[in-house]
Amino acid sequence: WPLALRQTTDQSAVISAVGSHTVAGASPALSPTHTIAGSSGILMLCLLLFAFWLGYKKYRSKGKSKETARIESFLQKNGTVHPKRYTYAQVKRMTRSFAEKLGQGGFGAVYRGGLSDGRQIAVKMLKDYKTDGEDFINEVASISRTSHVNVVTLLGFCLEGSKRALIYDYMPNGSLERYAFKDGSEGGNILGWEKLFDIAVGIARGLEYLHRGCNTRIVHFDIKPHNILLDQNFCPKISDFGLAKLCLNKESVISIGGARGTIGYIAPEVYSKQFGAVSSKSDVYSYGMMVLEMVGARDKNISPNTESSSQYFPQWIYEHLDEYCISASEIDGEITEVVRKMIVVGLWCIQLSSTDRPTMTRVVEMLEGSTTGLELPPKVLLS
Repeated sequence: WPLALRQTTDQSAVISAVGSHTVAGASPALSPTHTIAGSSGILMLCLLLFAFWLGYKKYRSKGKSKETARIESFLQKNGTVHPKRYTYAQVKRMTRSFAEKLGQGGFGAVYRGGLSDGRQIAVKMLKDYKTDGEDFINEVASISRTSHVNVVTLLGFCLEGSKRALIYDYMPNGSLERYAFKDGSEGGNILGWEKLFDIAVGIARGLEYLHRGCNTRIVHFDIKPHNILLDQNFCPKISDFGLAKLCLNKESVISIGGARGTIGYIAPEVYSKQFGAVSSKSDVYSYGMMVLEMVGARDKNISPNTESSSQYFPQWIYEHLDEYCISASEIDGEITEVVRKMIVVGLWCIQLSSTDRPTMTRVVEMLEGSTTGLELPPKVLLS
C-alpha cells in the first residue's frame, strides 16, 4: 500500500510537470477560460465599433435634418420666387437614370436630360459635402432673381433628403473653356477673334446686369471659362452661382467668410484684406484675367519657347501691345482693333487696387466704343 501511494504521487508530479511546460514542437493548449476571454474581447470590440457607427450615423442624420430644415425654411419664405420643384423620381426619369454624363466637378456631376415637352435640359446633381446647404441656397436664390440673355435660366430643382438637383437649359456647345483654351494643332476648337470678342461683350453685359440690373445685386465670385456656357449660337451664359453673394442695392462693401473662387482668377482683396474691401470689383478682376487668357490662348503664335511663356503674360502683353495686336490679327485693321480692345480692357480690370478698376458698366462702354482714346492703364499688376 505505501508503494502504491508513492507511485500515485510520482505520477501526479509528472503530470503536473508536463502540464506546466510546453513540450518542444507542440502547440500550447488553450484552456476554456482563455477561449472565453478572447471571444469576449472580440465581441466587446465589435460592440464598441457598432455603437460608434450608430452614434456617427445619428450625428450625421441630425446634421442633415437641420440642413434640410434650413433649406425648406428658405424655400417657404421665397415661395413665389423659386422655380418648379421636382421629385427625385422625376429627375431620374428626365435623365433616364443619369445615363449621359456631361461633366464632373467639385460641386458634383451634370447629366443630360429632357422634359416631357421635349425641351433639352442639363441636371446638376450637387455633392453632399456642405453642412448648411449654402451652395444650394445660393444657386436657387441667385438665379431665381435673374432674367437676362447672358445668365443661365434655372428651370427647376429637386430637394429630397440628401438628394439635391438643379435643372437648367441644355447648352449644346458646352463651356468657353472647351472652345477657347485648346491648342488648334491638337484638334482643339479654336474660335475666331470676332466670336471671342462677342463672347467677351456678352459676359460683360451679364455681369453688369448682376451687379446693377437685377432687383437684388449679385456678386458671382467665380467667373472663369469653365463657368461660361455657350448655347447653339455661342451666346455666353454665366453659370454656377454656388459661391455667389446677394447684396443690398446700396451696399458696396461685401462681408465674406474666407477666400472664395478659383486660383488664378481670385481678386487680391478676396484672399487678403490688405488689398482693400471686397466688392463687385472682385468680379471685374476675374473677368479681366479671363479675357486676357482668352487673348493669350487664341494666339497660335505663342509657343512654349517664346519670351512670353517665361514672363507673366499680362506684363508681357503690356510691354508688347502694338506688335502683338498686328501679329495676332494678321494685319487686318478691324481685327487689330478688336484684339486691342480686349487686351486694354483686360489690363484695366486686373489692377491691383479695386478702386483703379472700371465698373462692368464702364467695361461694356469700353468694349462697344472706339479704340480712339482707349488708353492703357498706368501700370499692370505684376506677378
